[in-house]
Amino acid sequence: MTVTEQLSALGHILAHGDLHSLFQPIVSLSERRILGYEALTRGPSNSPLHSPINLFAVARHAGRLSELELACRASACRRFSELKLEGKLFLNVSPDSLLEPSHQPGRTLQLLQSLGIPPSQVVIELTEQSPTEDFALLDTALHHYRAMGFSIALDDLGAGYSSLRLWSELRPDYVKIDRHFIDGIHLDAVKREFVGSILQMAKASRATVIAEGIELPEELSVLSEMGVDLLQGYLLSRPQEQPPRDARDLLPKLDNTTSALSDDGCDLTALLNQQAAVTHDTPTAEVLEAFRAQANLNSLAVLNEQQQPVGIVHRHSLSDILLKPFATELFARKPISRLMSDDFLAVELGQSLQQVSRLLTSRARQRVEEDFIITRNGCYQGLGRVIDVLKLITELKIQQARYANPLTMLPGNVPIQQCLTRLLQQSREAVICYVDIDSFKPFNDLYGYAKGDEVLLCLAQCLNERVDPARDFVGHIGGDDFLLVLGSVDWRTRLNRLLEDFQGQCRRFYRDEHLQAGCITAHNRQGQRQEFPLLSLSLGVVHLRPEQCAELDAGQLASLASEAKRHAKAVPGYSLHFIDTQKLSA
Repeated sequence: MTVTEQLSALGHILAHGDLHSLFQPIVSLSERRILGYEALTRGPSNSPLHSPINLFAVARHAGRLSELELACRASACRRFSELKLEGKLFLNVSPDSLLEPSHQPGRTLQLLQSLGIPPSQVVIELTEQSPTEDFALLDTALHHYRAMGFSIALDDLGAGYSSLRLWSELRPDYVKIDRHFIDGIHLDAVKREFVGSILQMAKASRATVIAEGIELPEELSVLSEMGVDLLQGYLLSRPQEQPPRDARDLLPKLDNTTSALSDDGCDLTALLNQQAAVTHDTPTAEVLEAFRAQANLNSLAVLNEQQQPVGIVHRHSLSDILLKPFATELFARKPISRLMSDDFLAVELGQSLQQVSRLLTSRARQRVEEDFIITRNGCYQGLGRVIDVLKLITELKIQQARYANPLTMLPGNVPIQQCLTRLLQQSREAVICYVDIDSFKPFNDLYGYAKGDEVLLCLAQCLNERVDPARDFVGHIGGDDFLLVLGSVDWRTRLNRLLEDFQGQCRRFYRDEHLQAGCITAHNRQGQRQEFPLLSLSLGVVHLRPEQCAELDAGQLASLASEAKRHAKAVPGYSLHFIDTQKLSA
């Protein structure tokens, strides 16, 4: 297709509005609901401009980007209204189009008003394709959107030329992490560090993080464990003309990811206060009387006809509103939906304490004295207190510190025993790996205990970098003995990389003459001088099958791993000995 033909096709598309709008849901994991939908545009079917990449590239080249984006927004808004989709509508806008001389401010608002969509329901999503240099003009344009009631999102964070500066200058309400940092995050410690940093910056700037481009359950599991709540990607739903409307349709995909071996093992049952709720049409006077009758009542959940939470009323917020002159008389007969807050946290009863703690701490507006809502399959069960979560987390951290190895701070023997017991109780398939350093005592004797501690810390770091924090567990038995519990299907790859990592890392602990010789000379246990090979790892691996879980206890499982380690140590250098529990019972 020649340039002239492309420009002609673009002109035809703009003249006839020949565009198709698809919608991809953005799901809140904690609240088990669809927050909203991102609108995505396609050109005419069986056309070279069907792909949005080609379509927008031609429009940018022709200087008609602003015109095309307005047509896309018009198509998306009309279709969103026709489908009667609930939640927020995310509309893509490139900074280039806002800065074009032909851009006409106010057209989007006019379009929404004609369709009856409030601007508070719409998020302007900035998608950066080229360097943005005129920050002042862009800031003015976005302030114009904000003044009209729109929210702002920054797309592809970390991918654009100036996305971090855009975040700093524009302070968006939402930030979307670029797909590059989500892809394979369960295998990449650097990507996890990047996302962790983004979460910290988002908390400081009062922005909400959205992870997009999720395609694998392992990616979703890690993001959930890290406290990312808003999710988008092919794993949940592809962009569709008729998108899913109920997050419960997506729940099996979400629930299959919540299986962390390293979790605290606590759900929210201990925190649940089975407090009565009110319906959204309850008169404000009745709610006010409920607070007066119960001095220790801090909050009331507001439900719809399906017993799903739609808001929350906090005592302090209601008091502040009703303190204004004539406010009580004005609102007494009005439904509580007029005064409730729709900015609430609802979490599923089966979620872990650690997950809820991360969600609470990521909410800049969450106050310690406030409550959050607890649901089961999206339906109201009761309330939980923030202060109770903080107390339990503190107690858990104290307990973990008490049983942690003082050098590496990895879980010690008590948490290891608990992990193995929980594994057997859940009848889970996993790989238990006993890790031992060969020739560690002679190294310690020759180089000193301080150097030996450095080796142990190095191994601890190698182990942590090779585990999936959402599925695996790493503990320190004592001395140079460690234990891994791997729930990941790629455990062989992880162990091979562990051996490679340690082999490369431990060379720095030796003097050159020992590296060149390939051995050290030190006293053996009988006090005689002897040559010892350089440090290596022996791995004793036990593959636990679900059908054998009922036949074993934690002690027997640990003994099997220890036996496998002894066989591995009988082989010089880096070695692995494998035991399959299935063959034991055969």
